[in-house]
Amino acid sequence: MFNAESLIFVVYLAFMLAIGVFFFLKDKNGGEKSYFLGGRQMGPWVSALSAGASDMSAWVLMGLPASIYAAGISQAWIAIGLAIGYAISWTVQAPRLRRFSIVANDSITIPQYLTNRFLSKSKALQILCAVIFLVAYTIYAASSIKACGTLFNSVMGIDTTIAMYLAAVVIISYTFLGGFSAVCWTDFFQGLLMLAALLVAPLFAMGLINAGQGAANVQLPENYWNLFTNWKDIVSGLGWGLGYFGMPHIIIRFMSLESQKALKKSAKIGITWTTLIVIFSVIAGCTGHLLLGDIADSSTVFIQMVRKIFPALISGVLLSAILAAAMSTADSQLLAASSAFASDVYKPVIRKNKSSEKEMQWAGRFVVLAIAVIAVLIAANPNSGTIMGLVENAWGVFGAAFGPTILLSLFWKRFNFAGAVAGIVVGAVVDIGWFAFLSSTGIYEIIPGFFASAIAAVVVSLLTAAPGKDVEALFDKAMAYDD
Repeated sequence: MFNAESLIFVVYLAFMLAIGVFFFLKDKNGGEKSYFLGGRQMGPWVSALSAGASDMSAWVLMGLPASIYAAGISQAWIAIGLAIGYAISWTVQAPRLRRFSIVANDSITIPQYLTNRFLSKSKALQILCAVIFLVAYTIYAASSIKACGTLFNSVMGIDTTIAMYLAAVVIISYTFLGGFSAVCWTDFFQGLLMLAALLVAPLFAMGLINAGQGAANVQLPENYWNLFTNWKDIVSGLGWGLGYFGMPHIIIRFMSLESQKALKKSAKIGITWTTLIVIFSVIAGCTGHLLLGDIADSSTVFIQMVRKIFPALISGVLLSAILAAAMSTADSQLLAASSAFASDVYKPVIRKNKSSEKEMQWAGRFVVLAIAVIAVLIAANPNSGTIMGLVENAWGVFGAAFGPTILLSLFWKRFNFAGAVAGIVVGAVVDIGWFAFLSSTGIYEIIPGFFASAIAAVVVSLLTAAPGKDVEALFDKAMAYDD
C-alpha cells in the first residue's frame, strides 16, 4: 500500500543512492586506500556518527526495545555495558590504534595492521582474520536485512522476503559504488536520523501516557521495573561492552581520522551520541509497553508506537530511522569484509601482489555483492532466529576473537605474532563452542571467549620467542608518533 510513509521511504532510499553515485564519480580514479579507508581524511563529526551508526544497527530500534518491552529493565544492562565499552574504546583504544596503524606500514584493514604490527611475512594471520570476517559479517548483515524486511512488511504491506531483497539492492548499490567515503557520509546522516527518532518518539509517548491515553489494564511481567533481578543478566549485559575492542567495522573509523586532534573531538561526539541512543532505546521499550499494551510481535513495538502517535508524514520520517539503522550497519559490515578479502587474501595470496589499484577495488566490490546475497538468504530463512539473536552471535565472535589481541598489540611490547594467532583462534573457538554447548548457562558467550583469548595470547607469547628488535622499535615509534 503506497502512502505518505511509503513516499518518505522512497525519497530516503534515493538520497542514499545519490551519495553512493556522488562518491563513485568523485573518487573513480582513487586507489585502494581511498575506497577502503577514505584516504584517512574523515573529520570528527562524520567519523563519530559513522562509527556510532555502523554500531547501532536496527537492533537498537527493534531488538533492544523488544527485549525491554517483554522482560523489563533488567535487560538495560546491555545498554549500560555498551555505553561503558564504547567510552573506553574511544578514549583508550582509539588514539593508539590510529597511531599504530599509520606506523605499521600505513595499514588500512585490521588484519593488515596485525600482520604489519609484528613485521611478519606470513599471511596466516591475514587469511585467518579474513575468514572470520566473512563468516561473522554475513550473519551480522543478515540481521540488518531481516529488520528491513520486517519494517517494509509492517508499513507498506510488502512481502517480507521481497522487501529484504529490495533493501539489499540499495545497500549494495551505494557501498559498491562509493566505498568508505559513501558509507561514512550515509552513516552520518543516518546517525542523525536515528538519534532524532529515539529522542522524539519516547518523549511523545510519555506525554500521552501521562495524559491518560496509554493502554488500559496493562499487565506488566513480575519485577518489570527491577534492574537487579538476575546476576546473569548483569554479567552478560556488561559483557556486551567487551565487543567494542574487536569490532572491525567500528574501530576502523579510528584509523580513518585525519589527526589526533580530530580524534579527541570525535570521541566526545561519539560517546555522547551512543549514550543517548542506548538510554532512549530502553525508554522506548518501557513506554511502548505502557502505551500499546500487549502486542503480537514485540520486535515491532517502536514501529507501532510511532504509527500510533504521529501522522503518516512524520511517522514516515521517524520510521526511516529503522531503515537508517539497518543500512548503516550492513554497509559498514559489507565494506569491512570486502576490504579484508581484497587487501588480505586476494592481493597478497591470490594475485601475489601483482594486482592494480583498480583491480583491488573491483575485487572488493564483488565480495560486497557475494556476502549480501548470502546474508539475504540467511535472513529469509524462517529458522535463522531473531534480529537480536543474529547480532548477539556475530558480536560475540568479533569481540572474543579480536578484542584481546588488538588491545595487547597496542599496550604490550612483549606481545608477538604467535600470541596474536593463538588469541584469535582460541577466542573464536571458545565463543562458538560456548554458544553451541553451554548457552543454557545463561552467560553470554563473549565473556568466556574474551578471557580465554586473552589468556591464550599472553601464555603463547611468553612461551615463544620475544619479538625482534625491529618489532620493538616499531612499538616505540608508534608510541612517540604525533601529528
